[in-house]
Amino acid sequence: MAKSGMDMVSEARGRIDEIGAGEMRRLLEERADVLVLDVREGDEVAAGTLPGAQWIPRGFLELKIEGLEPRREREIVVYCAGGVRSALAADTLRQMGYQKARSLAGGFKGWIGGGHPVRRP
Repeated sequence: MAKSGMDMVSEARGRIDEIGAGEMRRLLEERADVLVLDVREGDEVAAGTLPGAQWIPRGFLELKIEGLEPRREREIVVYCAGGVRSALAADTLRQMGYQKARSLAGGFKGWIGGGHPVRRP
């Protein structure tokens, strides 16, 4: 039976952990050894990023993640605009062996909606 895109997202969310913006901010303030990974497109990144975020567009994630972070044990928090692409990306990373990959619930919109700091280009 064929699955819809939203079926795929729902299944991915069932396999991954999500982190809220408040907990994410705490990690950043503690300077935890966490890779913050932005999987949005270039035009979206131009609006700003989370502090310290690294950028790999979602379409290149599988091809570029090992060059950016070869350590499979490192904690990774992935975000996109609203939390959908990042859920799929975190699920993909888990399948690749990155067992501490999580998605930022609500994505960049949730982050800025909570009044958290943004790095502007």
